[in-house]
Amino acid sequence: MRELTHLIAGVATKGDAQRTADIFNPSTGAVQGKVWLGEASDVDAAVKAAQKVQPEWGNTNPQRRARVMFKFKELLEANMDDLAAMLSAEHGKVIADSKGDIQRGLEVIEFACGIPHLLKGEYSEGAGPGIDIYSMRQPLGVVAGITPFNFPAMIPMWMFGVAIACGNAFLLKPSEKDPSVPLRLAELMLEAGAPEGLLNVVQGDKTVVDAILHHDDIRAVSFVGSSDIAHYVYSTGTANGKRVQAMGGAKNHGIILPDADMDQVIADFSGAAFGSAGERCMALPVAVPVGKQTADEFVGRMSEEMGKLKVGVSTDDSAHYGPVVSAAHRAKIESYIEMGVKEGADLVVDGRGLNLQGHEQGFFIGPSLFDNVTASMQSYQEEIFGPVLQVVRADTLEQAARLPSEHQYGNGVAIFTRSGLAAREFAAKVNVGMVGVNVPIPVPVAYHTFGGWKRSAFGDVNQHGPEGIRFYTKVKTVTQRWPSGDVTDQSFIIPTMK
Repeated sequence: MRELTHLIAGVATKGDAQRTADIFNPSTGAVQGKVWLGEASDVDAAVKAAQKVQPEWGNTNPQRRARVMFKFKELLEANMDDLAAMLSAEHGKVIADSKGDIQRGLEVIEFACGIPHLLKGEYSEGAGPGIDIYSMRQPLGVVAGITPFNFPAMIPMWMFGVAIACGNAFLLKPSEKDPSVPLRLAELMLEAGAPEGLLNVVQGDKTVVDAILHHDDIRAVSFVGSSDIAHYVYSTGTANGKRVQAMGGAKNHGIILPDADMDQVIADFSGAAFGSAGERCMALPVAVPVGKQTADEFVGRMSEEMGKLKVGVSTDDSAHYGPVVSAAHRAKIESYIEMGVKEGADLVVDGRGLNLQGHEQGFFIGPSLFDNVTASMQSYQEEIFGPVLQVVRADTLEQAARLPSEHQYGNGVAIFTRSGLAAREFAAKVNVGMVGVNVPIPVPVAYHTFGGWKRSAFGDVNQHGPEGIRFYTKVKTVTQRWPSGDVTDQSFIIPTMK
């Protein structure tokens, strides 16, 4: 049975860990390995290793840092198949989806390869008499990332790719549910030429999280996970003087106007609601059809389409999605389905009780569809994070738009329509951080930025793109004068540029 350890200063080590957590194969339900859970002393060891190499790395010119990122990109592409198989075996998502997970992270690495351009500052010549002003972006030092189970490749690369390119050293705390891929990514960074200690991985649970949040020498923390924990990370980290970005949960809505292309709508919702078993913060678990005719057609066609979906093991190329990550998570999803029934929603398709022959112990759950869900229901108000689609009917676009705008979460929203005017006004007014127009999962490309609003994000700076550069650097502004003659005048007032 495999045992996973930390990677500190380029060396695999158990450190001071005394406890382990099981790593399951979601397709079979069997324990396939164990991961050692670190202690605060392991975090301290990783920080010390990072501090040894960060100053020299931070002083390395950006072009040389970019070369390491280019080499890392090449290694990712060369190891894509192995990484995807490793990811699927621990997470449960199908191989094609795992490759998409890796590819979206790789695209952030591609963005980070442009770091020489991205770090260029501002310059003003002749801002005053013989005075020039310029700015520079400098690394923070040692920074950390705490990542979730649902994207064990993409989200770590969202964080450490930009941070390291900016000249920082990084400490990664991945999810203990699927820790193999993050650890392998750190090994590939070493192969790419990163100094030992530049990217450290400390496995663990809340003990490690708290050690990161309280460590005096960690300057910034990036987090993705549930909203309650995101709020805890943000409030604790900022109270300890750290820069923090903490992305939380979501309840994304898809508004369907009567003029929408219903063929495309059904196809889009099928993938966005049920892909990766709904374990995505940018999944589309709420459909809001406008008008009775639109709603009746959507529910009828969607329930028919769901009957065509195939749930299978992660290695089944013909499966649309695989198992969820754990038995406990499956039970949680099923409890929300039962909650919806008790609250009075109409359960049109019930995905509970799915049993795959030969894989009876796997963590499988079929797709579920609720109709006539209302905004007052707890099952609507909370994030289910599973293959459950809820239909909330609306009479008008204004009524439909209030649902995502007034919801506690504000990660993403989509509108399906042929009307440019309706889409434009909706995008401008809706109280949500990321908007898709006929795009069901509006995750921005790597050179833009990712971030929600309300309880979906805590902190003022988003993930990757230009916002990521700002998060992982601090600005220094220099005002300089090279006088042509003697300067003898004294001034006791604040300098101005008159």
